[in-house]
Amino acid sequence: MKKYAILGILALAAIAFSCSKDDKETTAPPIETDDFLRAADVSFLPEIESNGTIYYNNGAAEDVLTTLKNAGCNAIRIRLWKNPSTSHSGMAEVKALAQRVKQAGMKVWLTVHYSDTWADPGNQTIPAEWQSLSFTNLKTAVADYTSTVIAEIHPDIYQIGNETNNGFIWPQGKITTNETQYLELVTAASATIRAEAPNTKIMLHFAGIDGADWFFGKVSNIDYDYIGLSYYPVWHGKSLTMVKNTVDALGATYNKKVIIAETAYPFTLGWDDYTNNIVGLENQLIPAFPATPEGQKSFLTSIKNTLKTTAYGHGFCYWGTEWLAFRGPEATNGSSFENQALFDFDHKALPAMDAFAQ
Repeated sequence: MKKYAILGILALAAIAFSCSKDDKETTAPPIETDDFLRAADVSFLPEIESNGTIYYNNGAAEDVLTTLKNAGCNAIRIRLWKNPSTSHSGMAEVKALAQRVKQAGMKVWLTVHYSDTWADPGNQTIPAEWQSLSFTNLKTAVADYTSTVIAEIHPDIYQIGNETNNGFIWPQGKITTNETQYLELVTAASATIRAEAPNTKIMLHFAGIDGADWFFGKVSNIDYDYIGLSYYPVWHGKSLTMVKNTVDALGATYNKKVIIAETAYPFTLGWDDYTNNIVGLENQLIPAFPATPEGQKSFLTSIKNTLKTTAYGHGFCYWGTEWLAFRGPEATNGSSFENQALFDFDHKALPAMDAFAQ
C-alpha cells in the first residue's frame, strides 16, 4: 500500500508541477523593479497599428513593446483623454494598451490630460461633459473621474494633467486667474489617488526649464512624488548643463525626484510625408548632436547620463517613439515627428534604442 500511495503522491506532484509550469508560461512577467525610469511614450501605437503598419527590429517584424522591453525600457507612458471625438486615447483604447504593457513586464505611466483633446501650455480645455458644472461639482467630477481611471487601469505612475504650466481644466483651473481653484482641483485628484492607490506614484508636469521653479513653488503643498519636466532643445534651450542644474535645484528645493517626462531628437532632417515636421533645420539642433542615427543615440544617452549624475534625477521618457508617417507619403495630416521617432522611414528600430539599457 505504501508503494502505491507514494506513486500516487508522485503522480499528483508531477501534475501540479506541470500545471504550475503552464501557468508560468501564460502569466505576465514580473514588473521591472529597478528604480531609474527609462520610459517611452507610445500613445499613437493603437491608431498606427490599426492602419496596418508593421515595425521591424533586427530584420524581422516585432511588436514595438517587445522591442522596447528587450532594449531595456522599463515603463510606457500613455496619454488619456476624457471623451475624445474618436476612440483614440479614450478609456477603452488606453486600458487595452496598458494591459499589453503590463503583460510585457513594464510599468504603466498614465498622463491624464483632464481634457477631451490635447492639453499643453497653451490649451487646457475643460471636458465638454463638465462645462456647466459649479466649481463644487467640478471638484467632485475630478475626484470621481480619477477614481474611475485608477479602478480601470491601475497605473504605476499617475500624471495629473499634461504640461500644466498655467494649470488645467480652464478657465476654472487656470493658475494666473484662479490659482486657489487650480490647487483645489489638483488636491482632489491627488487625495483620490492616495486613498485608492497608495502605491501609485503621482507626477506633476511642467513643460520646459524656465519658469519651472515658479510652478513647483505654487504646488509645494500638494501631495505628489515626481517633478516631471518636458525638455526639447528646439523650445527649451540647448544646454544639458542647464538641464542638470535645474534638476538638482528643483529636487533640492522641493525634496522630489525629477524626471524628464518628455524629450526627443531627430535622426535626420528629412521627411517621409507632407506633414510639416517640428524639427527640420540645422539651427534647431545642439551642435554636438547631428541629426543622424548616431547623433540621436548620443543625445538620448547624454540625457540619461546627465540625469544619473544628479542627486535627484530619476529617469526620462522619450516622446513620439512610434510616430511614423503611417498615413503614407502624401499625407498632410500624418506625422510631424517621423524624423524624431525611434524607428526609421523603413520602420526599423534605430540605434537610439540602446539608450534604454541600464
